Amino acid sequence: MYRFSNTVIGFLNLFTLLSSIPIIGGGLWMARSSTTCESFLQTPFLVIGFVILIISLAGFIGACFNVAWALWVYLVVMLFLIGALMALTIFGFVVTSQGGGVEVPGRVYKEYLLNSYSPWLRKRLHDPHYWETIRSCILGSKTCDKIAYWTPIDYLQKDMSPIQSGCCKPPTSCNYVLATTVAQDPDCYRWNNAPNMLCYECDSCKAGVLESVRRDWHKLSVLNIVVLLFLISIYAIGCCAFRNTKRSETDYPYGENRMSKVKPRWDFHW
Repeated sequence: MYRFSNTVIGFLNLFTLLSSIPIIGGGLWMARSSTTCESFLQTPFLVIGFVILIISLAGFIGACFNVAWALWVYLVVMLFLIGALMALTIFGFVVTSQGGGVEVPGRVYKEYLLNSYSPWLRKRLHDPHYWETIRSCILGSKTCDKIAYWTPIDYLQKDMSPIQSGCCKPPTSCNYVLATTVAQDPDCYRWNNAPNMLCYECDSCKAGVLESVRRDWHKLSVLNIVVLLFLISIYAIGCCAFRNTKRSETDYPYGENRMSKVKPRWDFHW
């Protein structure tokens, strides 16, 4: 039973080793894809896949074949991965703590304000090249085409995604009849009926993108907690496997006999 932890860590790493293959395949598929949105996740998918592959391979070899140095590398990298994942999870909760939609009277959907989001997220959109990439992604996804034929009744009864609410229509408060006499939201003047213009340069569109990012990141942070607990459990089992592997390299696989200096009984030599 002293190698039970080695068997468990071997099976767990075999499972994670096999699971890294579709992750790497997904990253390589994204690299060949022409869709702009999917290229955002290309590098993270490849990095995560290869890290899991290397760690799992080292842990599997070390646990099943009693290779102490492989288990040592496995534990060091696993400790680094746990620390990085913990820092990323905390950062994710801090970044996504701000934001959210504003209720619109008489409407089901919500509208979003750019200034309500964290400065770090807003700073990401200051780069014109970065925003042009996101804008091309929204155009390619044809998100606004889904509400292009809505009637006024639909706007009263149907919900919208954050990007549809911010990018596909002007703010609800806009009044184009009194546009020259009443001060309005600057986004009201950025709106254009052209299908390739709409409100893609509006602050409300950027806020809608940040809201989508905030929701996805919040879900990812919750998932990271589950993964973090799983990795900590595997790390604890890996420490036991490393100790067992070091023992098997000595003359005392069950632990050193610490009774060696005790004086033998009178009939021992008989």
